[in-house]
Amino acid sequence: MRVALAQIITGRDTDRNLDLVRDYARRAKDGGAEVVVFPEATMRAFGNSLLDIAEPLDGPWASRVRAMAAELGIVIVAGMFTPASDGTGVRKVRNTLLATGPGVDTSYNKIHLFDAFGFTESDTVEAGNQPVTFDAGGLTFGLATCYDVRFPDLFTENADRGAQVNIVCASWGAGPGKVEQWKLLSRARAVDATTFVLACGQGDPASVGLEAKGSAPTGVGHSAVLSPFGEVLQELDGAPGLLFADLDPAVVDDARSKLPVLANRHKF
Repeated sequence: MRVALAQIITGRDTDRNLDLVRDYARRAKDGGAEVVVFPEATMRAFGNSLLDIAEPLDGPWASRVRAMAAELGIVIVAGMFTPASDGTGVRKVRNTLLATGPGVDTSYNKIHLFDAFGFTESDTVEAGNQPVTFDAGGLTFGLATCYDVRFPDLFTENADRGAQVNIVCASWGAGPGKVEQWKLLSRARAVDATTFVLACGQGDPASVGLEAKGSAPTGVGHSAVLSPFGEVLQELDGAPGLLFADLDPAVVDDARSKLPVLANRHKF
């Protein structure tokens, strides 16, 4: 099946961000894709308030994405924010991936929160606790978000649940060595789980002349499709763009036959 990765740069305006989703989803459909993946924080870019725009999965923003997917006949995966409470009365959001389209309507809440490099996501975000997979086009996809890519167990758990493809939606923080880490980790997770990895990040704001807001992780680009052997099949640079790739489940079967790390591992 053909998939597309939409490396966009979102901002504060949620309606304008929806326009980007519609534009790129239409272009993905025109290019023959059955699934199009958007980054983390598609709903609103980091560096802006999130509590005031967080909404349930049946709220207006998600409903409009759902309607686009139905109209175009394509599965859309996009990052949004849903309401949460940490149980103490402190209002937080969940960092949520919505996956919706023909035969698909599910969501994933980011499990591993980015409390690293001086940023504390857990101050404002409530962690999820369940892996999520979905089926589309004869393939099973697992979901992950940004910092999750540093934790191999989520990717192998998705594979145990049948995933042949792992999707990672990110708004990766800039800094020394961070692009290299993004590339390395995406390739490593493909090999760990012997799955394709669709690593879709926000584009680099600097590529279009925008200044990043403080320390907010607003994206570095370099979205890529990785094979189950860790090969880079397609990759973008830092600028916005749309990437296409054709995924063959036989490649996953071949990788797992030649490199049976899932079968050989020991759980301690």
